[in-house]
Amino acid sequence: MATSQTYVETHPFVPRRGLSGGHVQTIASFLIPRRFHLPAPEERLVEVEPGIQVLCHCHWQADRTQALTIIIVHGLEGSSDSQYMLGLTGKALAAGMNVIRYNQRNCGGTDALAPVLYHSGLSHDVAAVARDIIARDGVSRLALVGFSMGGNIVLKLAGEWGAQAPPQFRAVAACCPAIDLATSADALHEPGNRIYEHYFLWALRRRMLQKARLFPGHFDVSRLRGIKSLREFDDKVTAYYCGFTGVADYYDRASAAHVVERITVPALVLHAANDPFVRITAETRRKLVSKPNITFVETADGGHCAFVGRRGHSGTGSDDGYWAEREIVDFLRRF
Repeated sequence: MATSQTYVETHPFVPRRGLSGGHVQTIASFLIPRRFHLPAPEERLVEVEPGIQVLCHCHWQADRTQALTIIIVHGLEGSSDSQYMLGLTGKALAAGMNVIRYNQRNCGGTDALAPVLYHSGLSHDVAAVARDIIARDGVSRLALVGFSMGGNIVLKLAGEWGAQAPPQFRAVAACCPAIDLATSADALHEPGNRIYEHYFLWALRRRMLQKARLFPGHFDVSRLRGIKSLREFDDKVTAYYCGFTGVADYYDRASAAHVVERITVPALVLHAANDPFVRITAETRRKLVSKPNITFVETADGGHCAFVGRRGHSGTGSDDGYWAEREIVDFLRRF
């Protein structure tokens, strides 16, 4: 296990019996049903650009101004109702934190809000939500958390803010962040990972068709023809509609790898060595481990945003075995 010295994980990751291996962990986390008992959230639409809104589900402590507020960002084709979002929310609420479950543009049933698509570089959307809750709710402490694509976004924002971050910003945590977008997109197209690529392409095509129905004349669905990889989709659709010159420009400008060394707050990055498709390059690893405020923890097992571990009992109560969620909350308790 590789780790830097800023933060030491409370418990090493041990996979649940019978669930060892990157693919097994990844698929099990998707298929195993979980039960959540969360209080009803406040639904809030936040304008992130003129005419463009995102939906947030807000959970507040009795004194929202004094509790640490975390904004959680989901991964590609996820939503505020993704299981890891709900699991982390329950643990954070129990630890006394406010939680904002953030839906990226179009996600969480918000396709009809604007004729735009979303992409991995929209860190300024999260910044707009942060500014909104600081101004509207008077929160005194703020942290960002992201999974996969969302992990890239929150690390990118933390790097872009750098030393000029809002004074309320205290920490950032990312689980399996896709911070080297080109490398991970290419890994997704490897034969052993096509099951994941097929799923993402199916979901992205479905969303594109839905957007075309909602906003006639804004989207040309013929651009979907012949697409067989995520890289091709990002070239013909994402880059085309989101203001990039092509897929290379998109992956380059949207990757957090270019700005992680500018992060000034304490940061936790969790990654599994056997993540099937999110790859972190040697150069990016050097950036992560060279910064004393960034803790990079790489486990031997865990898959992609899975880390389905053994159930048990911890010092803070029952443990459902979802290791990354617990590690993130334990890291954030300091703030």
